[in-house]
Amino acid sequence: MQAHEAAAITIAEYDRMAAAFRRGTADHDVSQNIEALLEAIEGEAPHAILDLGCGPGRDLRRFTALGHEAVGLDGSIELVAMARAETVCEVLHQDFLALDLPPARFDGIFANASLFHVPSSQLARVLRELAATLRPGGVLFCSNPRGRNEEGWADGRYGCFHDLETWRTYVTGAGFRELRHYYRPPGRPRAQQPWLATVWRKGAPTRG
Repeated sequence: MQAHEAAAITIAEYDRMAAAFRRGTADHDVSQNIEALLEAIEGEAPHAILDLGCGPGRDLRRFTALGHEAVGLDGSIELVAMARAETVCEVLHQDFLALDLPPARFDGIFANASLFHVPSSQLARVLRELAATLRPGGVLFCSNPRGRNEEGWADGRYGCFHDLETWRTYVTGAGFRELRHYYRPPGRPRAQQPWLATVWRKGAPTRG
């Protein structure tokens, strides 16, 4: 199956389950992830944040409440409609495989439970496009379900479940350097932490 066909099927599934998805994720606490992004952004607030895969707008509301300029993006028109109705933010309707983003626009990108839907054959290109829309020194936050580099279908949606080393290879190859990583939910044994969170800065490593 071609990557764009897999993306279209995945988006259609999110359209179908949009109301249930909103109910099921409304109370998820991702404050640790939001703080990880904001703490890594240099310069004075407010910051321009792209919420990549914003869903119905839960985290857009949080960024706005903290005083930042948040822009949402999602491939599901149903979720985009919810986010537009429930926030004051600009929300873009774009497929991750066909991004159309302005250069050097954002201080940070919040990719919470979203980039794992990008097929591995397209991931390097998508990450380069995200780097291009970040300002110099901008920050990319990612949280993805981790695995042993499996790729395929789960619950009607396509996903890639990378381990840390493989994920590092993709993201550093797109021009980012790693700032930190951690596993979620916090306070549990590693076997009970299915999520890998990583924080990256645009640009090459500093030379001593």
